[in-house]
Amino acid sequence: MNLDNLFAEEKAAGDFCFDGQVAGVFDNMVDRSVPFYQEIQRMTGEMAASYAVPGTQLYDLGCATGTTLALLDTLMPNSVSFTGIDNSPEMLDKCRDKFEQLGSSRDARFLCHDLREMSALDNASVVTMLLTLMFVRPLHRKMLLSSICQGMNSGGALILVEKVVCESPELNRQYINYYYNMKRRHGYSELEISQKREALENVLIPFTEAENRQMLHDAGFRSVEVFFRWYNFCGMVAIK
Repeated sequence: MNLDNLFAEEKAAGDFCFDGQVAGVFDNMVDRSVPFYQEIQRMTGEMAASYAVPGTQLYDLGCATGTTLALLDTLMPNSVSFTGIDNSPEMLDKCRDKFEQLGSSRDARFLCHDLREMSALDNASVVTMLLTLMFVRPLHRKMLLSSICQGMNSGGALILVEKVVCESPELNRQYINYYYNMKRRHGYSELEISQKREALENVLIPFTEAENRQMLHDAGFRSVEVFFRWYNFCGMVAIK
């Protein structure tokens, strides 16, 4: 696992993008930047295994380097087909390599698409979307969630993990400080924290937990529950 030091030296400001440099250190980046990342993955796998139906499909939207799919491969019936979708070719290359190293015989495909333009989901019993929706422009989120719900089987589960903002400005400031304290504990410098924040400012646009919940209900999901919360990070499961 390559060390994430992309923002260790001062550089000109620019929007964050999932290019080859990010793909090369992404696993280390999320492990150090997302609170309880390994536990979130474990919980996602546990819930996905409960809702996956033999003979159906599982979609990972924003599959990145394939960490979630690699875990799910060990937990799912082999008759569940996998589809990983990401808009970064460099991320998908890492994902394919990771999955090939498993030596899995599962039917799996990896597609490079903007989520706003992907084909309709088909026969889906589980959809995972970890730290992805927050990178979709707000204007398109409701339509995307509606499209996901329409392509899912009745009783299927969407597992969503997002960075969120608080409705209380005071708590929001405190939670952000707690988050940066976590990043410091994980070895990031003040320069790295500052430059990463600036790079993400116009790219990662979080909603409140209530806004995400309402979007999921409006999209057609009948039940929405929080399964993980750490300050400004939230995991939700939505059942069709």
